[in-house]
Amino acid sequence: MLLYLLFPLLLSVLGVSCGENNLQSDVQTKMGLLKSLIYNNTKATVTLDSSALKQLIKLLSESSNHSRRISFSVYVKSNVLTLGSGQTVKYDTILTNDGNGYDDRTGVFTCPVAGTYMFVVDSLSKPGIWLFLKVNNNAVGKLHVSVAHKDKPFVQISRTVIVRLKSGDHVRVENYSNNGIIHDGHYSGFTGVRLY
Repeated sequence: MLLYLLFPLLLSVLGVSCGENNLQSDVQTKMGLLKSLIYNNTKATVTLDSSALKQLIKLLSESSNHSRRISFSVYVKSNVLTLGSGQTVKYDTILTNDGNGYDDRTGVFTCPVAGTYMFVVDSLSKPGIWLFLKVNNNAVGKLHVSVAHKDKPFVQISRTVIVRLKSGDHVRVENYSNNGIIHDGHYSGFTGVRLY
């Protein structure tokens, strides 16, 4: 009976190991660890060796981090934003915030789980604006509406990037020049999702 209870756990650990392209010997080592956890199956009693228990806890926490879903989508709803140089764009409406990485008070996404992420910035802006997508303090994407479009009141711009993040990294959209104007009403947003 105990084997039936541990079988789904065994499959999830093996699935995570194979999904990460680990060597077959690594899978066999983890299989051996799980087998070593069961010393006495009499009356459904399980005795755990402390080092094996620590390994099992580590494997479970790693597998939960790999399957954790992280995503957010925010936009400017209430007012047209007029931004100063170096100012972070604070999107005032949250559509989704799975993993609670985006903080609408600061406009910053703090990476809760390391991985590869995709970010999309779109903005309906007046000519002359420069927006930078920054990871920590490094620009990884830029958006710009040239002043050559001065005859148009607003221009829609967009940028998509895929980057690797570590837990704790900060991602934000920053205005580069003075008097950057971003239109409200669902036209301007910031989205991020953990791909893997």
